[in-house]
Amino acid sequence: MKNITLKANEQWIIKARLKAKREKRSLADLFNYGLKLYITPFYHHRNYNNIMKKFSYLDFRRKLTRDEINKR
Repeated sequence: MKNITLKANEQWIIKARLKAKREKRSLADLFNYGLKLYITPFYHHRNYNNIMKKFSYLDFRRKLTRDEINKR
């Protein structure tokens, strides 16, 4: 881990500290979690596209009937 210094809105810091305390986490944990979410959207988008290709044979353009849903 690398230590860095950041500037942030004081009210946001206060709210983040309170939330971290309620969740029994540190502010550093919340920051790292947010940073991870920020850098991973491309992976999730690519993963979503791969899943959709995998199930491309399914047709979701119409609502299934009760009989079709219960068909085994």
